[in-house]
Amino acid sequence: MSLLRSYVSGGWHTAPDDGRPLHDAVTGEEVARISSAGVDFAAALDHGRRTGGPALRELTFHQRAGLLKAVAGHLREHREELYALSARTGATLGDSKFDVDGGIGVLLAYASKGRRELPNDTVYVDGAVEPLSRGGTFVGQHVCTPLRGVAVQVNAFNFPVWGPLEKLAPAFLGGMPTLVKPASPTAFLTARLVELIIDSGLLPEGTLQLVAGGIGDLFDHLTEQDTVSFTGSAATAATLRTHPVIVARAVRFTAEADSLNLSILGPDAAPGTPEFDLYVKGIVAEMTVKAGQKCTAIRRAFAPEQHVDAVVEAVSERLARTTVGNPANPDVRMGALASLDQREEVRRSVKALADAGRIVFGDPQKVDVVDADAQRGAFVSPILLVGDPGRAEPHEVEAFGPVSTVLPYTSVEQVVELAARGQGSLAGSIVTADPEVAREIVLGVAPWHGRLLVLNSRDAKESTGHGSPLPALVHGGPGRAGGGEEMGGIRGVLHHMQRTAVQADPDSLAAITGRWVTGAQRRSADVHPFRKYLEELRPGDSIVAGPRAVTQEDVEHFAEFTGDTFYAHMDQRAAEASPIFGGRVAHGYLTLAFAAGLFVDPDPGPVLANYGLDNLRYLTPVRFGDEITVTLTCKQITPHGSAPQGDVRWDVDVTRQDGESVARYELLTLVATKSAQKEAAQ
Repeated sequence: MSLLRSYVSGGWHTAPDDGRPLHDAVTGEEVARISSAGVDFAAALDHGRRTGGPALRELTFHQRAGLLKAVAGHLREHREELYALSARTGATLGDSKFDVDGGIGVLLAYASKGRRELPNDTVYVDGAVEPLSRGGTFVGQHVCTPLRGVAVQVNAFNFPVWGPLEKLAPAFLGGMPTLVKPASPTAFLTARLVELIIDSGLLPEGTLQLVAGGIGDLFDHLTEQDTVSFTGSAATAATLRTHPVIVARAVRFTAEADSLNLSILGPDAAPGTPEFDLYVKGIVAEMTVKAGQKCTAIRRAFAPEQHVDAVVEAVSERLARTTVGNPANPDVRMGALASLDQREEVRRSVKALADAGRIVFGDPQKVDVVDADAQRGAFVSPILLVGDPGRAEPHEVEAFGPVSTVLPYTSVEQVVELAARGQGSLAGSIVTADPEVAREIVLGVAPWHGRLLVLNSRDAKESTGHGSPLPALVHGGPGRAGGGEEMGGIRGVLHHMQRTAVQADPDSLAAITGRWVTGAQRRSADVHPFRKYLEELRPGDSIVAGPRAVTQEDVEHFAEFTGDTFYAHMDQRAAEASPIFGGRVAHGYLTLAFAAGLFVDPDPGPVLANYGLDNLRYLTPVRFGDEITVTLTCKQITPHGSAPQGDVRWDVDVTRQDGESVARYELLTLVATKSAQKEAAQ
């Protein structure tokens, strides 16, 4: 049987020993062997830092996003092969799609966010410029730059595709190379995934490496510039987190560990309501998808005391219709656990839970299977228990398989207190149609949860369900759940970057960030900035236009024309009585319209469209007789790669005759490239 290879230091490495066997979870047959013997971990990390890191840092966020999209497209072409390998981990086709398609979806989501929410630059500016002096010559700004290390990921066995890809995407977008260490039982699937990516040639060398086997002395060679992202048991997380190098060099370590996730049936959701049915379906889905081997699966199912029997009956009836067996059979709805060792671990945990409660469905020692040998394959029956919420075991013991415990509660206050006994969870769901109940429970249990779903008939049709982490939302949780966060949109990217407070004069800060800031030099020219193509514009290009007088007639005409007859514009007595206005004033939108009339160049040209305003503030009222002047300054330029246009953000400062700003905002425009103009001319 073949020995899985590692990809390190620019080449494929085969261990010199025989390794240890990995087995098909369904048949028990040997699939491959695994060993990392002979891997030079120090050299692998050095290769990532010296080769992969510089290659990534030369790319802008948008270019990195483009590569993620390309990798996702490549993997989509190989999904059938990945599904077939996934079946050997015990996964049904539905399970495999959850893992494979979900992982590809994370790549696409981060590719999209990178293009939409990050600049086409190598520096991320975090927050607004902070004025640090009275005269404006000393300012501050937070900037984020890529760490100069390697993002090491140590993954669990349950999601051999989604797991590595959801860690790779934000690290890659943030400018850090990745070293993947998969869990051994399902490493044959992760190894093929990485092989497909490497063979595609899409990623720069050194940006993705794979270690198939143990981690050896890898942690001994970490530095303060590296990161470690771990998914697995709380016990292993504690061991890794306290590694001497992690502690001594303050290596960024994030953990996503096991947790006693809950689902709460609201007191309003009685049998016969849509919410009751949704609650039951959710429990069964979380017990059977991936055979319950999900870090977000429902382990504690809280129900009002009077509805416990109805919940048990409804869940048991659905579980009885769940066919367990070989995923190759299309009638099978639940496959095997990842390994025989995992089955024994589940059985031990179920015994502990049963000692503190009672099994109401299933037998941990016996299960009827289709097209498979129940003993050679790692099969186990779905197990439903009813527990005593006053006992410790339901809040401390996790059976990482198709196991859930129904726990009664008597009041919202009590269920909030019981939720906290889990000591921190990745996910929870509250099934209720009552918004006030939802508010009370969510705010009560939120400090112990990384993500909460409120589910009812109003959102069920479009809900992604209890157990599905989403790239845009944080995945992680406090306490027992590991205390870490992954994904969460751009939050996950920034985890792989260093936030630095930069204090400087405005000109220096503008040069560092690549965008004009208030107080930096402006460049005026004979050519209107709107006559410049994208390649010709520079931050700081500016024009001053005006003045224009604002008359009473202008204001009254605008009021009549638009229908905006608010008293501050039309009623002198009421306006004088106002503590804000002290007399009639011009409409804010009239001021903006006059400002646009002053700075807009009317003829066709490079500026294709104005598509929005950001950060608009009216600062000082404009009164009859005031004269306004507008200063338009190019603030930030964002090319769209090979597209024929890009975004330009302009600072607009509208002032009156005494120099006081009356309005300030950012104008967003699409500007054509010169190359597009040449192509159009041809």
